[in-house]
Amino acid sequence: MGNSNRIPTDGGQSFGHNPFTSLSSEGLPASAPNPPTTLAAPVETKPVKKNRGRVDIFRMKAGRGGKTVTVVKNFVGIGLPEKEQLAKAMQRACGSGGTVKDGQIEIQGDQREAVARILTAANFRPVFAGG
Repeated sequence: MGNSNRIPTDGGQSFGHNPFTSLSSEGLPASAPNPPTTLAAPVETKPVKKNRGRVDIFRMKAGRGGKTVTVVKNFVGIGLPEKEQLAKAMQRACGSGGTVKDGQIEIQGDQREAVARILTAANFRPVFAGG
């Protein structure tokens, strides 16, 4: 099986000319300056759990062919990418499909308890609303 078209994987030769070899380090400091040292102990700060606001969790059937969906709405100060990440986490936790539509998250089935746990972990204050 001596194939003469093999590509060597041992590193081979260099790729050619290094453009940085002709640069001079004249006028530059020899090394980065050392940060100032302080005698005080570092102060440990705990991250503050900031409440990100109330979100409403609804269970809806209307206009969906009799299928139940869990709808989360009234997000304040949260962008579409973060809503999509929350929706993905909810879908994984519930084992069901879902989407982000019109600024609200929709999860298939009655998944209100699992959705509330995820929202609480993300520092939201979930409130069960509607039926």
